[in-house]
Amino acid sequence: MSDSKKPQSNQEMPMEQRLMLAFGLMIVVLGGTSYFMPKPEPPAEPAKPPVKAVETTPAPAPATPPAPAPKPARATKSVAAPPAPVTKIAAAAEQSHVIETDLYKVTFHTTGGVIRSWILKRFKDSKGSPLELVNTKAGALGYPLQYSFHLPQTADPYNAAGHQATLSPDRLGITFEYRGEGWHGRKAIRFEQGSYIAQVSSELTIAGVPKPHLLTWRGGFGDFSVVGAASQQKNVYYLTNEGSLILKTADTAEKEPQSNRGRFDFAGIADGYFAALAIPDPNRDFELHTFQDKTANHVDGKTDPFPGMAIGGDTVNKFVFFTGPKDTDLLRRISPKLENLVDFGYFAPIARPLFLSLKWLNDSYIRNYGWTIVIVTVLINFLLLPLKLSSMKSMKQMSSLQPEIKKIQEKYSGMSMKDPRKANQNQEMMDLYKKHGINPMGGCMPMALQIPFFIAFYNVLSNAIELRGAPWLWVPDLSRLDGYYILPIAMVATQFWMQKMTPATTTDPAQQRMMLLMPLMLGFMFWSVMSGLVLYWLTGNVVGIIQQWFFNRMAQKPAAAAVPVSPTKKK
Repeated sequence: MSDSKKPQSNQEMPMEQRLMLAFGLMIVVLGGTSYFMPKPEPPAEPAKPPVKAVETTPAPAPATPPAPAPKPARATKSVAAPPAPVTKIAAAAEQSHVIETDLYKVTFHTTGGVIRSWILKRFKDSKGSPLELVNTKAGALGYPLQYSFHLPQTADPYNAAGHQATLSPDRLGITFEYRGEGWHGRKAIRFEQGSYIAQVSSELTIAGVPKPHLLTWRGGFGDFSVVGAASQQKNVYYLTNEGSLILKTADTAEKEPQSNRGRFDFAGIADGYFAALAIPDPNRDFELHTFQDKTANHVDGKTDPFPGMAIGGDTVNKFVFFTGPKDTDLLRRISPKLENLVDFGYFAPIARPLFLSLKWLNDSYIRNYGWTIVIVTVLINFLLLPLKLSSMKSMKQMSSLQPEIKKIQEKYSGMSMKDPRKANQNQEMMDLYKKHGINPMGGCMPMALQIPFFIAFYNVLSNAIELRGAPWLWVPDLSRLDGYYILPIAMVATQFWMQKMTPATTTDPAQQRMMLLMPLMLGFMFWSVMSGLVLYWLTGNVVGIIQQWFFNRMAQKPAAAAVPVSPTKKK
Protein backbone atom coordinates (compact mmCIF):
# COMPACT_ATOMS: atom_id res chain seq x y z
CA MET A 1 0.00 0.00 0.00
CA SER A 2 2.59 2.55 -1.05
CA ASP A 3 2.07 5.30 -3.61
CA SER A 4 4.30 5.50 -6.65
CA LYS A 5 5.21 9.00 -5.60
CA LYS A 6 6.09 9.50 -2.00
CA PRO A 7 5.07 12.94 -0.69
CA GLN A 8 7.72 14.75 1.19
CA SER A 9 7.35 14.56 4.93
CA ASN A 10 7.13 17.88 6.72
CA GLN A 11 7.85 16.44 10.12
CA GLU A 12 10.48 18.14 12.17
CA MET A 13 13.44 16.31 13.66
CA PRO A 14 12.33 14.90 17.02
CA MET A 15 13.49 17.09 19.89
CA GLU A 16 15.30 14.22 21.61
CA GLN A 17 17.49 13.88 18.48
CA ARG A 18 18.10 17.65 18.47
CA LEU A 19 19.39 17.48 22.01
CA MET A 20 21.71 14.59 21.25
CA LEU A 21 22.99 16.43 18.15
CA ALA A 22 23.52 19.65 20.10
CA PHE A 23 25.53 17.98 22.83
CA GLY A 24 27.42 15.91 20.30
CA LEU A 25 28.50 19.05 18.43
CA MET A 26 29.50 20.75 21.67
CA ILE A 27 31.63 17.80 22.79
CA VAL A 28 33.28 17.53 19.35
CA VAL A 29 34.16 21.22 19.49
CA LEU A 30 35.66 20.78 22.96
CA GLY A 31 37.79 17.92 21.66
CA GLY A 32 35.82 15.00 23.06
CA THR A 33 34.32 12.10 21.29
CA SER A 34 30.70 12.19 20.17
CA TYR A 35 28.22 10.65 22.56
CA PHE A 36 25.86 8.12 21.11
CA MET A 37 23.20 5.98 22.80
CA PRO A 38 22.18 3.11 20.52
CA LYS A 39 18.50 2.61 20.43
CA PRO A 40 17.59 -0.76 21.93
CA GLU A 41 16.02 -3.15 19.54
CA PRO A 42 12.36 -3.79 20.34
CA PRO A 43 11.54 -7.27 21.54
CA ALA A 44 10.57 -9.72 18.89
CA GLU A 45 6.94 -9.42 18.04
CA PRO A 46 4.77 -12.47 18.46
CA ALA A 47 4.15 -14.26 15.23
CA LYS A 48 0.73 -13.62 13.83
CA PRO A 49 -1.20 -16.85 13.43
CA PRO A 50 -3.25 -17.06 10.27
CA VAL A 51 -6.77 -15.85 10.74
CA LYS A 52 -9.26 -18.33 9.44
CA ALA A 53 -12.87 -17.64 8.67
CA VAL A 54 -15.16 -19.61 10.94
CA GLU A 55 -17.36 -21.85 8.88
CA THR A 56 -20.62 -23.31 10.14
CA THR A 57 -21.82 -26.75 9.18
CA PRO A 58 -25.57 -27.00 8.66
CA ALA A 59 -27.27 -29.34 11.10
CA PRO A 60 -28.41 -32.64 9.61
CA ALA A 61 -32.07 -32.80 8.67
CA PRO A 62 -34.26 -34.71 11.13
CA ALA A 63 -35.14 -38.25 10.19
CA THR A 64 -38.56 -38.68 8.54
CA PRO A 65 -40.66 -41.80 8.12
CA PRO A 66 -40.35 -43.45 4.72
CA ALA A 67 -42.76 -42.11 2.18
CA PRO A 68 -45.30 -44.44 0.56
CA ALA A 69 -44.00 -46.23 -2.53
CA PRO A 70 -44.73 -44.18 -5.62
CA LYS A 71 -47.13 -45.49 -8.19
CA PRO A 72 -45.29 -47.17 -11.01
CA ALA A 73 -47.16 -45.31 -13.65
CA ARG A 74 -46.31 -41.78 -12.43
CA ALA A 75 -42.98 -40.28 -11.12
CA THR A 76 -43.03 -37.31 -8.72
CA LYS A 77 -40.53 -34.38 -8.83
CA SER A 78 -39.37 -32.83 -5.45
CA VAL A 79 -39.60 -29.01 -5.23
CA ALA A 80 -37.34 -27.06 -2.75
CA ALA A 81 -39.17 -24.76 -0.35
CA PRO A 82 -38.53 -21.04 -1.04
CA PRO A 83 -36.14 -19.32 1.44
CA ALA A 84 -37.73 -17.29 4.17
CA PRO A 85 -37.62 -13.55 3.41
CA VAL A 86 -34.93 -11.55 5.27
CA THR A 87 -36.07 -8.32 6.86
CA LYS A 88 -33.73 -5.48 5.92
CA ILE A 89 -32.54 -3.25 8.74
CA ALA A 90 -31.19 0.15 7.72
CA ALA A 91 -31.41 3.85 8.49
CA ALA A 92 -34.37 5.57 6.90
CA ALA A 93 -32.23 8.67 6.28
CA GLU A 94 -28.79 10.03 7.18
CA GLN A 95 -28.74 11.22 10.77
CA SER A 96 -26.29 12.44 13.39
CA HIS A 97 -26.58 11.62 17.09
CA VAL A 98 -24.69 13.27 19.94
CA ILE A 99 -23.85 11.62 23.25
CA GLU A 100 -22.59 14.01 25.88
CA THR A 101 -21.13 13.29 29.31
CA ASP A 102 -19.34 15.58 31.73
CA LEU A 103 -16.06 14.56 30.00
CA TYR A 104 -17.04 13.86 26.37
CA LYS A 105 -19.05 15.20 23.50
CA VAL A 106 -19.17 12.48 20.82
CA THR A 107 -20.98 12.83 17.49
CA PHE A 108 -22.08 9.68 15.64
CA HIS A 109 -23.37 9.27 12.08
CA THR A 110 -25.61 6.58 10.63
CA THR A 111 -23.59 6.20 7.42
CA GLY A 112 -21.29 3.36 8.43
CA GLY A 113 -22.28 3.72 12.08
CA VAL A 114 -19.17 5.79 12.81
CA ILE A 115 -17.85 8.59 15.02
CA ARG A 116 -17.48 11.94 13.28
CA SER A 117 -16.25 13.92 16.30
CA TRP A 118 -14.81 13.12 19.73
CA ILE A 119 -14.24 16.16 21.95
CA LEU A 120 -12.59 16.13 25.37
CA LYS A 121 -14.53 18.83 27.20
CA ARG A 122 -11.92 19.56 29.89
CA PHE A 123 -9.04 20.21 27.47
CA LYS A 124 -8.27 22.81 24.81
CA ASP A 125 -6.02 22.59 21.77
CA SER A 126 -3.08 24.95 21.28
CA LYS A 127 -5.42 27.53 19.69
CA GLY A 128 -7.82 27.54 22.64
CA SER A 129 -10.59 25.59 20.89
CA PRO A 130 -12.22 22.45 22.33
CA LEU A 131 -9.84 19.53 21.88
CA GLU A 132 -10.98 17.45 18.90
CA LEU A 133 -9.36 14.01 18.80
CA VAL A 134 -10.63 13.01 15.33
CA ASN A 135 -8.72 14.29 12.29
CA THR A 136 -11.42 16.28 10.52
CA LYS A 137 -9.21 16.55 7.40
CA ALA A 138 -9.00 12.76 6.97
CA GLY A 139 -12.64 12.00 6.14
CA ALA A 140 -11.64 10.27 2.88
CA LEU A 141 -9.79 7.64 4.93
CA GLY A 142 -12.86 6.90 7.01
CA TYR A 143 -14.01 7.69 10.52
CA PRO A 144 -13.54 5.83 13.83
CA LEU A 145 -15.52 2.58 14.27
CA GLN A 146 -15.54 1.67 10.57
CA TYR A 147 -15.26 -2.02 9.70
CA SER A 148 -11.94 -3.34 8.36
CA PHE A 149 -10.98 -6.77 7.00
CA HIS A 150 -7.67 -8.46 6.37
CA LEU A 151 -6.15 -7.45 3.04
CA PRO A 152 -6.95 -7.73 0.21
CA GLN A 153 -10.58 -7.81 1.30
CA THR A 154 -12.36 -4.47 1.50
CA ALA A 155 -15.22 -3.42 3.76
CA ASP A 156 -16.05 -0.26 1.80
CA PRO A 157 -19.57 -1.33 0.72
CA TYR A 158 -20.52 -2.12 4.31
CA ASN A 159 -19.10 1.16 5.61
CA ALA A 160 -21.17 3.09 3.07
CA ALA A 161 -24.43 1.51 4.25
CA GLY A 162 -26.87 3.45 6.39
CA HIS A 163 -27.02 1.86 9.84
CA GLN A 164 -30.09 2.03 12.03
CA ALA A 165 -29.20 3.84 15.28
CA THR A 166 -30.82 3.11 18.64
CA LEU A 167 -30.03 5.30 21.65
CA SER A 168 -30.28 3.88 25.15
CA PRO A 169 -32.95 5.41 27.42
CA ASP A 170 -30.32 7.29 29.45
CA ARG A 171 -28.66 8.52 26.21
CA LEU A 172 -25.27 7.19 27.30
CA GLY A 173 -25.15 4.35 24.79
CA ILE A 174 -25.85 3.83 21.10
CA THR A 175 -26.25 0.71 18.94
CA PHE A 176 -25.87 0.61 15.15
CA GLU A 177 -27.31 -2.25 13.09
CA TYR A 178 -27.55 -3.03 9.41
CA ARG A 179 -28.87 -6.11 7.63
CA GLY A 180 -29.02 -6.50 3.89
CA GLU A 181 -27.15 -7.79 0.83
CA GLY A 182 -26.32 -10.98 2.69
CA TRP A 183 -24.58 -9.42 5.67
CA HIS A 184 -25.61 -8.47 9.17
CA GLY A 185 -23.55 -6.15 11.37
CA ARG A 186 -24.07 -4.69 14.81
CA LYS A 187 -21.86 -2.20 16.73
CA ALA A 188 -22.46 -0.71 20.17
CA ILE A 189 -20.65 1.70 22.49
CA ARG A 190 -21.68 2.76 25.97
CA PHE A 191 -20.24 5.58 28.10
CA GLU A 192 -20.29 6.38 31.81
CA GLN A 193 -20.61 9.74 33.51
CA GLY A 194 -17.37 10.88 35.12
CA SER A 195 -15.29 8.20 33.39
CA TYR A 196 -12.86 8.10 30.45
CA ILE A 197 -13.71 4.48 29.65
CA ALA A 198 -16.46 3.03 27.47
CA GLN A 199 -17.66 -0.45 26.55
CA VAL A 200 -17.35 -1.34 22.85
CA SER A 201 -18.68 -4.40 21.05
CA SER A 202 -19.12 -5.44 17.42
CA GLU A 203 -20.24 -8.54 15.54
CA LEU A 204 -20.55 -9.34 11.86
CA THR A 205 -21.85 -12.20 9.69
CA ILE A 206 -21.76 -12.54 5.92
CA ALA A 207 -24.13 -15.01 4.27
CA GLY A 208 -24.78 -16.40 7.73
CA VAL A 209 -21.08 -17.06 8.40
CA PRO A 210 -19.39 -15.14 11.26
CA LYS A 211 -16.75 -12.82 9.80
CA PRO A 212 -13.48 -11.81 11.58
CA HIS A 213 -13.19 -8.01 11.45
CA LEU A 214 -11.59 -4.98 13.06
CA LEU A 215 -12.69 -1.46 13.97
CA THR A 216 -10.58 1.43 12.69
CA TRP A 217 -9.34 4.86 13.77
CA ARG A 218 -7.66 6.42 10.72
CA GLY A 219 -5.82 9.66 10.00
CA GLY A 220 -4.07 10.07 13.35
CA PHE A 221 -5.25 10.98 16.81
CA GLY A 222 -4.82 13.76 19.36
CA ASP A 223 -4.14 17.48 19.21
CA PHE A 224 -3.81 18.31 15.51
CA SER A 225 -3.30 22.05 16.10
CA VAL A 226 0.36 21.72 17.19
CA VAL A 227 3.35 21.99 14.86
CA GLY A 228 4.63 18.54 13.89
CA ALA A 229 1.55 16.73 15.19
CA ALA A 230 2.17 13.69 12.97
CA SER A 231 5.63 13.09 14.46
CA GLN A 232 4.16 12.97 17.98
CA GLN A 233 1.52 10.31 17.20
CA LYS A 234 2.16 6.56 17.42
CA ASN A 235 0.37 3.26 17.68
CA VAL A 236 1.17 1.40 20.87
CA TYR A 237 0.59 -1.96 22.45
CA TYR A 238 1.77 -3.70 25.58
CA LEU A 239 2.59 -7.40 25.59
CA THR A 240 1.15 -9.26 28.55
CA ASN A 241 3.77 -12.01 28.69
CA GLU A 242 6.89 -10.11 27.66
CA GLY A 243 5.94 -6.97 29.59
CA SER A 244 7.19 -4.66 26.85
CA LEU A 245 5.74 -1.44 25.45
CA ILE A 246 5.95 -1.45 21.64
CA LEU A 247 5.67 1.75 19.61
CA LYS A 248 4.64 1.77 15.95
CA THR A 249 5.15 4.94 13.91
CA ALA A 250 3.55 5.66 10.57
CA ASP A 251 6.93 5.02 8.93
CA THR A 252 6.77 1.34 9.94
CA ALA A 253 3.76 0.98 7.63
CA GLU A 254 5.19 2.98 4.74
CA LYS A 255 5.25 0.04 2.31
CA GLU A 256 2.27 -1.89 3.64
CA PRO A 257 0.10 -2.05 6.77
CA GLN A 258 1.66 -3.83 9.71
CA SER A 259 -0.28 -6.45 11.65
CA ASN A 260 0.43 -7.61 15.21
CA ARG A 261 -1.53 -10.26 17.07
CA GLY A 262 -1.06 -11.54 20.60
CA ARG A 263 -2.12 -11.32 24.21
CA PHE A 264 -2.11 -7.58 24.87
CA ASP A 265 -2.80 -5.62 28.04
CA PHE A 266 -3.76 -2.69 25.82
CA ALA A 267 -3.48 -1.62 22.20
CA GLY A 268 -4.31 1.65 20.49
CA ILE A 269 -3.10 5.03 19.31
CA ALA A 270 -1.63 7.99 21.21
CA ASP A 271 0.13 11.32 20.93
CA GLY A 272 2.31 13.01 23.54
CA TYR A 273 -0.49 13.70 26.02
CA PHE A 274 -3.61 11.67 25.04
CA ALA A 275 -4.47 8.10 24.07
CA ALA A 276 -7.29 5.95 22.65
CA LEU A 277 -6.73 2.39 23.86
CA ALA A 278 -8.55 -0.91 23.73
CA ILE A 279 -8.16 -2.97 26.90
CA PRO A 280 -9.04 -6.50 25.72
CA ASP A 281 -9.42 -9.80 27.53
CA PRO A 282 -5.77 -10.72 28.34
CA ASN A 283 -6.63 -14.41 27.90
CA ARG A 284 -7.62 -13.99 24.24
CA ASP A 285 -5.61 -12.99 21.19
CA PHE A 286 -6.12 -9.44 19.96
CA GLU A 287 -4.99 -7.65 16.80
CA LEU A 288 -3.56 -4.20 16.10
CA HIS A 289 -3.04 -3.10 12.49
CA THR A 290 -0.92 -0.01 11.77
CA PHE A 291 -1.44 2.14 8.66
CA GLN A 292 0.39 5.09 7.18
CA ASP A 293 -2.29 7.67 6.39
CA LYS A 294 -1.00 10.55 4.27
CA THR A 295 -3.24 13.54 4.77
CA ALA A 296 -3.06 17.30 5.25
CA ASN A 297 -1.98 18.65 8.61
CA HIS A 298 -3.91 21.42 10.38
CA VAL A 299 -1.06 23.96 10.58
CA ASP A 300 0.06 24.63 7.01
CA GLY A 301 -2.07 22.17 5.03
CA LYS A 302 0.90 20.15 3.78
CA THR A 303 0.74 16.39 3.57
CA ASP A 304 2.15 14.44 6.51
CA PRO A 305 2.18 10.69 7.27
CA PHE A 306 -0.14 10.12 10.24
CA PRO A 307 -0.57 6.72 11.90
CA GLY A 308 -3.87 4.90 11.60
CA MET A 309 -5.03 1.82 13.45
CA ALA A 310 -7.50 -1.06 13.33
CA ILE A 311 -8.23 -3.18 16.41
CA GLY A 312 -10.14 -6.38 17.13
CA GLY A 313 -9.71 -9.37 14.82
CA ASP A 314 -12.50 -11.69 16.04
CA THR A 315 -15.97 -12.43 14.74
CA VAL A 316 -17.28 -10.87 17.95
CA ASN A 317 -15.15 -8.11 19.49
CA LYS A 318 -15.66 -6.88 23.04
CA PHE A 319 -13.28 -4.60 24.92
CA VAL A 320 -13.00 -1.65 27.26
CA PHE A 321 -12.06 1.54 25.41
CA PHE A 322 -10.08 4.30 27.20
CA THR A 323 -9.99 7.70 25.52
CA GLY A 324 -8.44 10.51 27.52
CA PRO A 325 -5.32 12.14 28.99
CA LYS A 326 -2.14 10.21 29.79
CA ASP A 327 -2.35 11.12 33.46
CA THR A 328 -0.34 8.60 35.47
CA ASP A 329 -2.70 8.69 38.46
CA LEU A 330 -5.75 8.21 36.23
CA LEU A 331 -4.13 5.40 34.22
CA ARG A 332 -3.00 3.61 37.38
CA ARG A 333 -6.56 3.61 38.75
CA ILE A 334 -7.89 2.00 35.57
CA SER A 335 -5.10 -0.56 35.26
CA PRO A 336 -1.56 -0.58 36.71
CA LYS A 337 -0.20 -1.65 33.30
CA LEU A 338 -1.58 1.50 31.66
CA GLU A 339 0.94 3.62 33.57
CA ASN A 340 3.61 2.23 31.20
CA LEU A 341 1.94 4.26 28.45
CA VAL A 342 3.75 7.38 29.75
CA ASP A 343 7.07 6.59 28.07
CA PHE A 344 10.07 8.55 29.40
CA GLY A 345 12.45 7.12 26.80
CA TYR A 346 15.96 5.76 27.20
CA PHE A 347 16.61 7.59 30.46
CA ALA A 348 13.42 6.57 32.28
CA PRO A 349 15.36 5.63 35.48
CA ILE A 350 16.35 9.31 35.72
CA ALA A 351 13.19 10.80 34.21
CA ARG A 352 10.70 9.12 36.54
CA PRO A 353 12.27 10.48 39.77
CA LEU A 354 12.45 13.91 38.10
CA PHE A 355 8.76 13.73 37.23
CA LEU A 356 7.77 12.63 40.71
CA SER A 357 9.87 15.44 42.22
CA LEU A 358 8.26 18.03 39.97
CA LYS A 359 4.76 16.78 40.72
CA TRP A 360 5.28 16.50 44.48
CA LEU A 361 6.97 19.90 44.82
CA ASN A 362 4.34 21.64 42.71
CA ASP A 363 1.30 19.99 44.32
CA SER A 364 2.61 20.33 47.87
CA TYR A 365 4.18 23.80 47.92
CA ILE A 366 4.71 25.93 44.81
CA ARG A 367 1.50 25.52 42.77
CA ASN A 368 3.16 26.77 39.59
CA TYR A 369 5.08 24.46 37.30
CA GLY A 370 7.22 27.28 35.89
CA TRP A 371 8.74 28.10 39.28
CA THR A 372 8.86 24.39 40.10
CA ILE A 373 11.05 23.85 37.03
CA VAL A 374 13.33 26.68 38.16
CA ILE A 375 13.77 25.24 41.66
CA VAL A 376 14.30 21.65 40.47
CA THR A 377 16.84 22.89 37.90
CA VAL A 378 18.81 24.71 40.61
CA LEU A 379 18.81 21.55 42.73
CA ILE A 380 19.99 19.42 39.79
CA ASN A 381 22.83 21.84 39.04
CA PHE A 382 24.03 21.74 42.63
CA LEU A 383 23.85 17.94 42.64
CA LEU A 384 26.05 17.99 39.53
CA LEU A 385 28.41 20.57 41.04
CA PRO A 386 31.27 18.06 41.63
CA LEU A 387 31.21 17.18 37.94
CA LYS A 388 31.13 20.84 36.97
CA LEU A 389 34.02 21.69 39.27
CA SER A 390 36.04 18.87 37.74
CA SER A 391 35.27 20.20 34.27
CA MET A 392 36.13 23.80 35.25
CA LYS A 393 39.42 22.71 36.83
CA SER A 394 40.42 20.69 33.79
CA MET A 395 39.59 23.54 31.42
CA LYS A 396 41.58 25.96 33.58
CA GLN A 397 44.62 23.66 33.48
CA MET A 398 44.28 23.25 29.73
CA SER A 399 44.14 27.03 29.38
CA SER A 400 47.39 27.46 31.34
CA LEU A 401 49.18 25.02 29.00
CA GLN A 402 48.21 26.81 25.81
CA PRO A 403 51.61 28.57 25.34
CA GLU A 404 53.46 25.23 25.49
CA ILE A 405 50.87 23.55 23.27
CA LYS A 406 51.26 26.34 20.75
CA LYS A 407 55.05 25.82 20.67
CA ILE A 408 54.59 22.13 19.89
CA GLN A 409 52.07 22.95 17.15
CA GLU A 410 54.41 25.51 15.60
CA LYS A 411 57.27 22.99 15.74
CA TYR A 412 55.37 20.60 13.50
CA SER A 413 53.49 23.15 11.41
CA GLY A 414 53.79 22.76 7.69
CA MET A 415 54.27 19.00 7.88
CA SER A 416 51.94 16.78 5.92
CA MET A 417 49.64 14.49 7.89
CA LYS A 418 51.32 11.60 6.03
CA ASP A 419 54.74 12.61 7.32
CA PRO A 420 55.90 9.99 9.89
CA ARG A 421 57.29 12.82 12.05
CA LYS A 422 53.75 14.14 12.47
CA ALA A 423 53.06 11.30 14.90
CA ASN A 424 55.69 12.78 17.20
CA GLN A 425 53.45 15.84 17.71
CA ASN A 426 50.71 13.77 19.33
CA GLN A 427 53.26 11.98 21.47
CA GLU A 428 54.74 15.26 22.72
CA MET A 429 51.24 16.57 23.47
CA MET A 430 50.42 13.45 25.50
CA ASP A 431 53.74 13.69 27.35
CA LEU A 432 52.93 17.31 28.21
CA TYR A 433 49.51 16.34 29.58
CA LYS A 434 51.04 13.48 31.56
CA LYS A 435 53.75 15.71 33.01
CA HIS A 436 51.15 18.14 34.41
CA GLY A 437 48.63 15.44 35.37
CA ILE A 438 45.93 16.65 32.98
CA ASN A 439 43.31 14.52 31.26
CA PRO A 440 42.62 16.21 27.89
CA MET A 441 39.08 14.81 28.01
CA GLY A 442 38.52 16.08 31.53
CA GLY A 443 36.60 19.12 30.31
CA CYS A 444 34.35 17.04 28.07
CA MET A 445 33.49 13.96 30.09
CA PRO A 446 31.66 15.78 32.91
CA MET A 447 29.53 17.47 30.26
CA ALA A 448 28.87 14.11 28.60
CA LEU A 449 27.76 12.69 31.94
CA GLN A 450 25.17 15.48 32.21
CA ILE A 451 23.52 14.56 28.91
CA PRO A 452 21.20 11.91 30.46
CA PHE A 453 19.83 14.54 32.85
CA PHE A 454 19.05 16.95 30.01
CA ILE A 455 17.38 14.28 27.86
CA ALA A 456 15.46 12.92 30.85
CA PHE A 457 14.14 16.38 31.69
CA TYR A 458 13.06 16.85 28.08
CA ASN A 459 11.15 13.55 28.18
CA VAL A 460 9.42 14.62 31.40
CA LEU A 461 8.35 17.95 29.94
CA SER A 462 7.12 16.41 26.68
CA ASN A 463 5.13 13.56 28.27
CA ALA A 464 3.70 14.93 31.51
CA ILE A 465 0.09 16.01 30.96
CA GLU A 466 0.50 18.23 34.05
CA LEU A 467 2.79 20.54 32.03
CA ARG A 468 0.27 20.88 29.20
CA GLY A 469 -1.47 24.23 29.59
CA ALA A 470 0.60 25.19 32.66
CA PRO A 471 1.27 28.98 32.64
CA TRP A 472 4.31 30.91 33.90
CA LEU A 473 4.62 34.71 33.87
CA TRP A 474 4.04 35.74 30.22
CA VAL A 475 4.05 32.14 28.92
CA PRO A 476 0.48 30.72 28.70
CA ASP A 477 1.55 27.11 28.14
CA LEU A 478 4.92 25.62 29.14
CA SER A 479 4.40 22.70 26.75
CA ARG A 480 4.35 25.12 23.77
CA LEU A 481 6.88 27.56 22.38
CA ASP A 482 7.28 31.08 23.75
CA GLY A 483 5.33 33.25 21.31
CA TYR A 484 7.39 36.32 22.27
CA TYR A 485 10.72 34.41 21.96
CA ILE A 486 11.96 35.98 25.19
CA LEU A 487 13.13 32.67 26.64
CA PRO A 488 15.14 31.57 23.55
CA ILE A 489 16.82 34.97 23.26
CA ALA A 490 17.68 34.99 26.96
CA MET A 491 19.03 31.44 26.64
CA VAL A 492 21.36 32.43 23.77
CA ALA A 493 22.53 35.54 25.66
CA THR A 494 23.33 33.64 28.86
CA GLN A 495 25.00 30.83 26.89
CA PHE A 496 27.24 33.39 25.18
CA TRP A 497 28.00 35.09 28.51
CA MET A 498 28.94 31.79 30.13
CA GLN A 499 31.09 30.92 27.08
CA LYS A 500 33.05 34.16 27.48
CA MET A 501 33.62 33.47 31.19
CA THR A 502 34.90 29.94 30.57
CA PRO A 503 38.71 29.65 30.25
CA ALA A 504 39.81 29.08 26.65
CA THR A 505 41.25 25.64 26.07
CA THR A 506 42.76 26.46 22.68
CA THR A 507 44.73 29.26 21.05
CA ASP A 508 43.52 28.36 17.59
CA PRO A 509 41.48 31.38 16.35
CA ALA A 510 39.26 29.15 14.19
CA GLN A 511 38.33 26.96 17.16
CA GLN A 512 37.73 30.01 19.33
CA ARG A 513 35.35 31.44 16.73
CA MET A 514 33.56 28.10 16.59
CA MET A 515 33.14 28.13 20.35
CA LEU A 516 31.58 31.58 20.17
CA LEU A 517 29.18 30.33 17.48
CA MET A 518 28.01 27.46 19.70
CA PRO A 519 25.37 29.57 21.52
CA LEU A 520 23.89 30.59 18.17
CA MET A 521 23.76 26.96 17.06
CA LEU A 522 21.98 25.97 20.26
CA GLY A 523 19.63 28.92 19.92
CA PHE A 524 18.69 27.81 16.41
CA MET A 525 17.96 24.29 17.63
CA PHE A 526 15.84 25.46 20.57
CA TRP A 527 14.10 28.37 18.89
CA SER A 528 10.76 26.59 18.51
CA VAL A 529 10.78 24.00 21.30
CA MET A 530 8.55 23.92 24.36
CA SER A 531 8.95 26.82 26.80
CA GLY A 532 9.40 24.52 29.78
CA LEU A 533 12.55 23.01 28.29
CA VAL A 534 14.00 26.41 27.36
CA LEU A 535 13.23 27.65 30.88
CA TYR A 536 15.09 24.64 32.27
CA TRP A 537 18.14 25.35 30.08
CA LEU A 538 18.05 29.09 30.79
CA THR A 539 17.96 28.45 34.53
CA GLY A 540 20.90 26.08 34.18
CA ASN A 541 22.84 28.79 32.32
CA VAL A 542 22.20 31.34 35.05
CA VAL A 543 23.32 28.89 37.74
CA GLY A 544 26.36 28.02 35.60
CA ILE A 545 27.32 31.69 35.28
CA ILE A 546 27.20 32.13 39.05
CA GLN A 547 29.22 28.96 39.61
CA GLN A 548 31.79 29.97 36.97
CA TRP A 549 32.15 33.44 38.53
CA PHE A 550 32.91 31.94 41.95
CA PHE A 551 35.33 29.43 40.43
CA ASN A 552 37.19 32.14 38.53
CA ARG A 553 37.51 34.21 41.71
CA MET A 554 38.81 31.21 43.66
CA ALA A 555 41.29 30.28 40.92
CA GLN A 556 42.92 33.69 40.83
CA LYS A 557 46.35 33.68 42.46
CA PRO A 558 47.01 36.52 44.84
CA ALA A 559 49.43 38.98 43.32
CA ALA A 560 52.86 39.08 44.94
CA ALA A 561 53.42 42.08 47.15
CA ALA A 562 55.44 44.71 45.36
CA VAL A 563 58.92 45.25 46.87
CA PRO A 564 60.01 48.86 46.68
CA VAL A 565 63.33 49.28 44.91
CA SER A 566 65.52 52.19 45.89
CA PRO A 567 66.74 54.10 42.93
CA THR A 568 70.45 53.72 42.29
CA LYS A 569 72.30 56.86 43.02
CA LYS A 570 74.70 57.93 40.41
CA LYS A 571 78.07 58.87 41.57
